[in-house]
Amino acid sequence: MMKAEEIMTQGVVTISGSATVAEAVARMKEKNLRALIVERRTDSDPYGMVTETDIIYKVAAYGYDPKQMRVYEIMTKPCIVVNPDLGVEYVARLFANTRIRRAPVVQGNLLGVVSISDILKKSDFVEKPKNNFELYCDENPSALEARMYED
Repeated sequence: MMKAEEIMTQGVVTISGSATVAEAVARMKEKNLRALIVERRTDSDPYGMVTETDIIYKVAAYGYDPKQMRVYEIMTKPCIVVNPDLGVEYVARLFANTRIRRAPVVQGNLLGVVSISDILKKSDFVEKPKNNFELYCDENPSALEARMYED
């Protein structure tokens, strides 16, 4: 099973929570991105994320001035993060259950970002789909059924 670290995008673009929304929009346009990771203020702070949806729904829809609003006012924090060792199938299930499209990959520090596009383009789920029995065995390795076919 492929892991999140194998399909994640590295070289993550971040922004400070104190930056203006206009600065976030400029960075997103410059890098052709749909989201930015919001930097932690301290090591004990959780990561945040600001997305194009946040900007449209929370700023543009209400006519607020993006030059006056700060990223911390509209970002999602804390955001759901993914462990680099998490299997791609579990990342996909996490995304489906929480209705998110991307998440930072964190193990102490920020390692990358994994998105639904990464899952679709880089993972092997199309070539190697798992049937329900294989998924059950993976999730319940001590179950009798999972051990019946061991060599």
